[in-house]
Amino acid sequence: MQAPFDAYLDIETTGLCSFYDEITVIGICLAFDGRSNLVQLVGNEVTRSNLVRTLRRVDTIYTYNGGRFDLPFINFRLGVNLREHFRHHDLMHDCWRNNLYGGFKVVEQQLGIPRRLRGIGGAQAAMLWWRYQIDHDRKALDLLLEYNKEDVLNLLTLRRKLERISEPMY
Repeated sequence: MQAPFDAYLDIETTGLCSFYDEITVIGICLAFDGRSNLVQLVGNEVTRSNLVRTLRRVDTIYTYNGGRFDLPFINFRLGVNLREHFRHHDLMHDCWRNNLYGGFKVVEQQLGIPRRLRGIGGAQAAMLWWRYQIDHDRKALDLLLEYNKEDVLNLLTLRRKLERISEPMY
């Protein structure tokens, strides 16, 4: 039997309200033994069965503010409570313990985590999705997926940086 993976998860949505808004992308970086694999569920691929299948070998899911946003949104929209099936570790709380406050992009800047795409946040991500849906703008979708990829991969980088700064000095 293969050892469990860690998963770094971030979602993109059409807005902030799980009652009205939809999940457009679920980005997941599966990491094990120094290797990683990015999976992005997009549009109609965002289903309970696809998500559960993608996470089948996962032990712990890492997010940033996922305890308040990503996981409840997924639970409401897809009917799967990831906390019942996986350990969840919200890196935002580790940041707080290290006096790093603010949104994910702010913490990335504080820790010197590079980001190729600048000036894109949740509102812009939703607009990119609608440009793809309404105008069939493939470049908008590509940009949205690149943005999500950076978010997900930077969660892994954030965890590694937090482990280094949290280590006791001897």
